[in-house]
Amino acid sequence: MIRVLGIETSCDETAASVVAFDGGRPEILSNVVLSQIEEHAAFGGVVPEIAARAHVEALDGVIAAALEESGTSLGEVDGVAATAGPGLIGGLIVGLMTAKALAAAGGKELIAVNHLEGHALTARLTDGLAFPYLLLLVSGGHTQILLVRGVGDYERWASTIDDALGEAFDKTAKLLGLPYPGGPNVERQAAKGNAARFDFPRPLKGEARPDFSFSGLKTAVRQAATAIAPLSEEDVADICASFQRAITETLEERVGRSLARFRETCPGLAAPALVVAGGVAANKAIRATLESLCHGHGMRLVAPPLELCTDNAAMIAWAGIERLRAGLAGADAMEMAPRSRWPLDSGATPIIGSGKRGAKA
Repeated sequence: MIRVLGIETSCDETAASVVAFDGGRPEILSNVVLSQIEEHAAFGGVVPEIAARAHVEALDGVIAAALEESGTSLGEVDGVAATAGPGLIGGLIVGLMTAKALAAAGGKELIAVNHLEGHALTARLTDGLAFPYLLLLVSGGHTQILLVRGVGDYERWASTIDDALGEAFDKTAKLLGLPYPGGPNVERQAAKGNAARFDFPRPLKGEARPDFSFSGLKTAVRQAATAIAPLSEEDVADICASFQRAITETLEERVGRSLARFRETCPGLAAPALVVAGGVAANKAIRATLESLCHGHGMRLVAPPLELCTDNAAMIAWAGIERLRAGLAGADAMEMAPRSRWPLDSGATPIIGSGKRGAKA
């Protein structure tokens, strides 16, 4: 039996979890998430300084609650896993330094986890998915497609060349005067609107490169909204519906290229799968589009439960267990500094949105 305490503070959720694994089916013993939505709502987005301060105030209590809910003491865990990057540096410092203190005080193994690896391995926690599989990571900070060969073995096939998909949703919401968080509110409005009213672009459609682009779509939304201002409730709903349709059709065309490549790269798999993870994976229209797309390519879509798609500590604890079992915990973890940028595939060519600052990063 392996038990790991996970800590997640990369953005605006303060989270802690205990996950256990005995060689059979993993068990989430606790998964405590404290959201900071109210603290950031007035600003229309996450304010890094406010987020870091909130983590400082809440983290000790969240960890205590996770241990109590799991019926586990700190002495009974085998390791402490914490997100070391990528993310907001202030929050990462709070979480990683707390994990180092707990590990040092308790004589426990420290596992510094890449937040993206947490998302990448969640399907193994929830569905027991075998390697290899394809991952579509769609969140506020990342839009990537990666081949997941094994723990610590990732190959990035596509990334956004400008905005992440979640960022496009949030900025569209802010432009239309919708409250924070933007993604769920755009989806809510889209359900009431006419998706055929506005003909927004499908970025990079037809191009051989598998990457994504969303800044031009965001600009088209702004131009449409400005042209018919002031906006009625019907206008807002129609813009959201048209925007969401452009997103789903763009994903269908872009992701489809990588699905075809995956079938060629990994032939003979009994159950080839696409995993979708990240906060934007909660969007029902996107899930439905991906489900249909996978069916057409003879693949299955694996989408973890919504509470494990958004930021949480269970995925960090599980990634810690995976790394411990693979012998990849890292003897130098106590020396590791938080990293605001940390690509899963360090050998990939740097692209804006890939997790690197630039060619020299």
